[in-house]
Amino acid sequence: MAAFLSFENLRYEKRNQIAFITVARPKVLNALNIQTVQELGRAFQSVRDDVEVRVAVLTGDGEKAFVAGADINDFAGLSAVEAETFSQRGQALFSLIENCGKPVIAAVNGFALGGGCELALACAMRIASENAHFGQPEIKLGIIPGYGGSQRLPRLIGKGRALQILLTGDMIKADEAFRIGLVNEVVASAELLPRAEALANKIIANAPIAARCCLDAVNRGLDMTLKEGLAYEAALFGLSFSTADKEEGTRAFVEKRAPQFKGI
Repeated sequence: MAAFLSFENLRYEKRNQIAFITVARPKVLNALNIQTVQELGRAFQSVRDDVEVRVAVLTGDGEKAFVAGADINDFAGLSAVEAETFSQRGQALFSLIENCGKPVIAAVNGFALGGGCELALACAMRIASENAHFGQPEIKLGIIPGYGGSQRLPRLIGKGRALQILLTGDMIKADEAFRIGLVNEVVASAELLPRAEALANKIIANAPIAARCCLDAVNRGLDMTLKEGLAYEAALFGLSFSTADKEEGTRAFVEKRAPQFKGI
């Protein structure tokens, strides 16, 4: 597939098996309007379907914001029925990001609020710059999160901490987000994308099918009982033993060399 895709509100670049996706509406702090949601859908469909892409890095343009939320102009006048549809559209996109079969790393620069925080939550992991701020301020508008925040946030950081963020609408800084497990790492702003790329390259060095199975086991297992999740893990463990990558990995370990995985 082509190394570049053309969008109005995004930049998409494919380099060394990594898809770099940048939300590029800096004048409105990269707010998610309907068009941007649609373009993100196209971008992550490409990530899912492009066999050359192993990992995606998602970020926002500039240092002020990752994504500062949904564009209020898009939903201020919605009816209850229209708002439900609006929510479902965003949820479908974020489920695609979460379940595209490739790890997605959120490189969070600046504000990740409302829909922006929910977008980061849909990613496999989150690296934050020191100036990052997270929050779900929807309650201050008289509404609740609609793109998965009420569901993914407590699954990630626990019920009590999630409810404090949801019910107060307060922002938390990067160091606090790290302390409570909302982000994986905090780095200097200048190191954000290099660190995300380095992490992506570490993942790329490992077996592609095993990586997909890890994502699937965790994402699906969270919705299962422990007994069901263990059975599903065992099935995927067995599947991994049917791959040529398993043979290559074990042989390389015995021969004390780096494995050359091919995703088969």
